[in-house]
Amino acid sequence: MQSPLFSHTEQQSQDRYTVQNPQLLRVSLTGHDDVLARKGAMVAYQGLIDFDGEYQSNSQRRARANTGEGLDLMRCSGQGTVYLANLAQYVHLVDIDREGLTVDSAYVLALDSTLNTEVIAVDSQYGISGTGKYQLNITGQGKVALMTSGQPLMLQVTPEKYVNADADAIVAWSSSLRVQMQAQTHSSNIRRRRGNTGEGWELSFLGQGFALVQPSEVMPPQNAQLGQGVAAQFGMGQQGARGQNQNNAWN
Repeated sequence: MQSPLFSHTEQQSQDRYTVQNPQLLRVSLTGHDDVLARKGAMVAYQGLIDFDGEYQSNSQRRARANTGEGLDLMRCSGQGTVYLANLAQYVHLVDIDREGLTVDSAYVLALDSTLNTEVIAVDSQYGISGTGKYQLNITGQGKVALMTSGQPLMLQVTPEKYVNADADAIVAWSSSLRVQMQAQTHSSNIRRRRGNTGEGWELSFLGQGFALVQPSEVMPPQNAQLGQGVAAQFGMGQQGARGQNQNNAWN
């Protein structure tokens, strides 16, 4: 049998994580180094691999229920090779070392089980926000695999050159950056998008680090009914805007 398909063979590598192709991640397990992956992300595996639901603490479940932010993971353990993918999104590897990473949990494909995650709040200039009000802060030492819809853009942030990004297009940024959410509008009704520009909320990044943007936007719900569960997504109530966005873990 002959076909160009046979050119898409497995990438041979001694690395724990290998981008098999731009939309597929290969993870090698040796029996003592579990990896946490997005539930349902396994597309194939070789060897003796076990897949178990990852335990969530009470605080993690409470944060997920109240903010909508958090990881829904499975633990991959054993010896062999696991292939991970999600909706043919592009896969990117990031080393977490000293400098933490703040990310929208929807863009996390996999991460080392040694890393720590924490839900944090991003401030709104007006005390109200659309999407991206809560994000996930990842710290420790290890690797995380991120996903983007299309090839992303990495923007460097310096004290002399700050960056503004659409809140619906931002994927991740350096945790050391100072971040502020603001509405792209001059209208007094800042809950809705500005006139006919189609632009809503933006994040401003200041300091030293980077911001990762994807060439895709997910429109937030424009007519959501404000209730106890949804209110937090709009920055209202007990978990509303904070004076500073540092050390503002959700609890």
